[in-house]
Amino acid sequence: MAVKVDVIKANTSLTDRRRKTVIERKRVAAYCRVSTDSEDQLHSYRSQVDYYTNMITNEKDWMMAGVYADEGITGTQVTKREQFQKMIKDCMNGQIDMVITKSISRFARNTLDTLKYVRQLKEKNIAVYFEDEKINTLSMDGELLLVVLSSVAQQEVENISANTKKGIAMKMSRGEMVGFARALGYNYDTETKTISINEEEAKIVRFIFDEYVKGNGARVIGHKLEEMGALTAYGCKHWQETTIIGIIRNEKYKGDLVQGKTFTVDPISHRRLENQGEVNKYVVKDHHEAIVSEEVWNKAQEILEKRSPSHSNPLVDPQQRTKFSRKYTFSCMLQCGFCQSTLTRRTRNHQTKYKQVVWHCVAATKGGKKKCPQCKAIPESVIEDAFVESFNLITDRHKEVLEEFWERIEETLHSKEVDAEVQRIKNDLAFLEKKSKRLLDMRLESKIDMNTYLAKDDELKKEIAKKKAELSKLQDTEKTEKEMRHHIDDMREYLKDAQPLKKFDCQVFESIVEKVIIGGYDENGNADPLKITFVYKTGFTDDKDGRDFKHSRRHIGGPKPEKLSQEADNEAPEKVQLNDDEAGRDGLPH
Repeated sequence: MAVKVDVIKANTSLTDRRRKTVIERKRVAAYCRVSTDSEDQLHSYRSQVDYYTNMITNEKDWMMAGVYADEGITGTQVTKREQFQKMIKDCMNGQIDMVITKSISRFARNTLDTLKYVRQLKEKNIAVYFEDEKINTLSMDGELLLVVLSSVAQQEVENISANTKKGIAMKMSRGEMVGFARALGYNYDTETKTISINEEEAKIVRFIFDEYVKGNGARVIGHKLEEMGALTAYGCKHWQETTIIGIIRNEKYKGDLVQGKTFTVDPISHRRLENQGEVNKYVVKDHHEAIVSEEVWNKAQEILEKRSPSHSNPLVDPQQRTKFSRKYTFSCMLQCGFCQSTLTRRTRNHQTKYKQVVWHCVAATKGGKKKCPQCKAIPESVIEDAFVESFNLITDRHKEVLEEFWERIEETLHSKEVDAEVQRIKNDLAFLEKKSKRLLDMRLESKIDMNTYLAKDDELKKEIAKKKAELSKLQDTEKTEKEMRHHIDDMREYLKDAQPLKKFDCQVFESIVEKVIIGGYDENGNADPLKITFVYKTGFTDDKDGRDFKHSRRHIGGPKPEKLSQEADNEAPEKVQLNDDEAGRDGLPH
């Protein structure tokens, strides 16, 4: 039996219980946006404003609630669109009943953002109408269709982003410079997209590299720059250590250009990460005029790698990096003569008037006496005084010392003979390469069978590999001799007008000393933990006996000779307070 149903028509003029007001005419707002701030797009923006103004005013049931428009702002993130946010706020405050926009992609190109704001407005009974898609968000089927179309809009953004990336990659592959981050020492011409040297700033860059190659750390260099009144690329008087490390790592200073160091993860979040091989990098050698030589730049990278592999290799765990720092003058300059570990700085009796700074083998400090049984802690003052005497002896007779050393160098390194040998091996390699090509031609012409070809080719490859190894070894010898000559010349120049030292000078020490070996063996093979060997950058060594530089302690009851005590374990001896100043030196800046 059919059931008869009477329908009572709704009265749209009744009070909307969510608003508590009677709606007679809809207050309609329009939202429009253009992607860039170019002249053509701004014209499009004005056209959209006129279009929606006419549309709303010509509709008798609508009244103008405003036109909200963002110009030249990214469409992928609504948080960056001020007018969009203002429109949403006005909606929440009950000033708007309906929003009209051209398409979903104009409203938001992110699916989550689209649904978030549409649902937020729908709870307030505020409709969003998309003209192109003909979707009213208050209709029953609107949200399902909205999910599909907003996903399409997001995919469109990702496609545009991918095409943009391809275009940028093509420019980079052609050697074109894409953008330019401010670099101290260089000026950028926006029209020609080229960079040129700024001589005043370049002096600062050269100073940084020179000091770093001499052995000074970023902290020391920063203090020197501040004392000089030098400014950073952005005009700051204070020099952060990271700023100096960034300059040292920058390949632009040797004239090269590397592009693609970072990449964008996705076009929605715009999050950028350091490129660790996820995308291509583009390298252009000799792209512009260099500020420092490639030799100096490479030497700085070697030092940087030695001090902290994590700086030059982001894949290295910072917690596992080599412990190398220059917090103190002797940091990483002291080497144990028994186990070759570095020495760490410690403070004895640091809370008493008998406070004393000593240096001790880090292997024994961390692992106990069994790790390095012959070593002993040595006071810092002993090393300083020993250097003062060593330096003054060299100053008094530096000509004789250097000439004697140079004669020894000449006996072992004969540059002319090495050059001749290098040229001979290069000629041999060229001949072997020709033989390899002739062998391949004979095989292609079927003059020899495959087995003969493979056997002969294998012989040639082994011979070529052997010659290349010999060449590499000789080239290393050439490099060593060149560096040695450079150090000798530097030291000659430094000592030319040098005056004897009255007390320890850290700058003099860092300028001419390569390292200091603490402990070793005497002529009879006996362990001597107080032997001090200064190794100068020229290769010259000078041995001192630490006992000659002992100071007396101020004890109650009169002076008593100080004993360079032996620390057996990590724990201090009874009644002696020890404080690790540098144990491990984890995380210390450069």
